[in-house]
Amino acid sequence: MKNLKKEFPVTSQYTHLNTAASGLLSETLLDFRQSHDLDYLILGSLLKNKQDAFMTKVREGVGGFFNCEPGRVALVPNFSFGFNILLEGIPSTSKILLLDQDYPSINWAVTSRELPVCYAKIDENLEQNILETVKREKPQVFIFSLVQYISGIKIDFDFLKNLKAENPDLLIIADGTQYCGVEAFDFENSGIDILGASAYKWMNAGYGNGFFLFKEAVQERIFPKTVGFNSVRGKHKEAMNTLIGKFEPGHQDTLAFGSLTAAIQLIKNIGITEIEQQVATLKKQAFEAFAAEGLLENAVLKRKKHSSIFNIKGGDKMFNKLRENDIICSQRGGGIRVSFHYFNTEADLNKLLKVITH
Repeated sequence: MKNLKKEFPVTSQYTHLNTAASGLLSETLLDFRQSHDLDYLILGSLLKNKQDAFMTKVREGVGGFFNCEPGRVALVPNFSFGFNILLEGIPSTSKILLLDQDYPSINWAVTSRELPVCYAKIDENLEQNILETVKREKPQVFIFSLVQYISGIKIDFDFLKNLKAENPDLLIIADGTQYCGVEAFDFENSGIDILGASAYKWMNAGYGNGFFLFKEAVQERIFPKTVGFNSVRGKHKEAMNTLIGKFEPGHQDTLAFGSLTAAIQLIKNIGITEIEQQVATLKKQAFEAFAAEGLLENAVLKRKKHSSIFNIKGGDKMFNKLRENDIICSQRGGGIRVSFHYFNTEADLNKLLKVITH
């Protein structure tokens, strides 16, 4: 992995271990944004005349990156916006399986609609807990985060494929906000029916852009009522009842969604394989070091695989000490959350460990 401090200038000033809260602005993204707004300044509405073709390019870029047909890619300003549209299209009698203590934007959005709900516990036996709950409660829909925002526990993707194979009528909906951008992901060949994500974290795409991906059969299961003039604008959305059009009722910001395209291009330039290897190396080293220092909860220690998000033991005093040493992280769930992305290095981990242990 090449040195990326020039691409992400903040990393030359701080040890940024906070991608789980917010990704970084890259030089690549800045260049696009400056160019875009200069064009807007000079061209005005002439720039917007090309919006349909521009958004088609974004849609096709996202679909290509995650292996999803462009006609099944909805472009949304963030996960929560798209998710709430999605929930309005789920029959009100559908029983929903959630994970206890999952991300509030998932669980709150479901429970506020008074849909029938059951829960599976997040611990070292996550997959078994889900399987048992599915057998016992027989839900029609399973909604969850691929990676837990507090603990960093990551669900087993092979388990999801098997779960879908054994329960073909179970609609599996995943939030990939804490996952997309850290490794190659093939949506079409996954066990997931619907994947939504905001792209401001691990994809480093800035704020105001996200996406939802749908398997073909989903359009027979959900029926959103949202509609607007933009629902039928552009390639892949010509018909009034096109599913992705329901998620795009109003105008879309070419600056925000062009940022998503620029971020994907940067990932391609660096190489998703190289990114995956760097993240894997750092999370393995971090896991071993944190485990040796007794900083991880048992549920994480007992898992075979984990993400690059860790919640380590520590209170206000330790958190303030880290900030005083220019280490950017977050307090979550009674501990201190640190997260490692491809622009991080072994030196970042060593600095963190030095501050924690001295």
